[in-house]
Amino acid sequence: MFRNLQEFKIVLASNSPRRQSLLKEMGVNFSVQASRGEENYPDTLTANKVAEFLAIQKADWFTDFQNNELYITADTVVILDDEVLGKPNDENEAKIMLQKQSGRTHQVITGICLKSNSKQESFSVSTEVTFKELSDFEIAYYVNNYKPFDKAGAYGIQEWIGMIGISGIKGSYFNVVGLPTDALFDAFKTF
Repeated sequence: MFRNLQEFKIVLASNSPRRQSLLKEMGVNFSVQASRGEENYPDTLTANKVAEFLAIQKADWFTDFQNNELYITADTVVILDDEVLGKPNDENEAKIMLQKQSGRTHQVITGICLKSNSKQESFSVSTEVTFKELSDFEIAYYVNNYKPFDKAGAYGIQEWIGMIGISGIKGSYFNVVGLPTDALFDAFKTF
């Protein structure tokens, strides 16, 4: 894809099938190695910095890699009223998250970190998403049928709830899916 990337063996440090699919559709040859360790951030960190902090934290877990490896780590969070909505722990928490977002606009921020043995770069991308008013039935139907427990904010824009519930989006759709492909493409050009 880019001459400057030809020397690298690219490793996506994510088990997310959505990230894997998007990176493949970008034409990138890569392998997958799950990131490891616990994800946590300081309480003093502002909400809009959390995703990038977590992406860097994931990159820092990789210290023993070959000279030609380039790791891509990512983390996505949903922010509503300065509250970080991560992945729900259970059905009840998923429903509560969706009720909070119903009829409101929130931010989806994905942090990305690119790391080789000699260089590290990170950035984040923000997209505004607006939900229409969601009924309790719609929320329950989605949670019960789609089990969004691996998704920040308890929803996937590409799933049923996105099709029937999202009334507006400002920014990158793919960022909301989990990988800001346009910004990543630009980062590849200069890495």
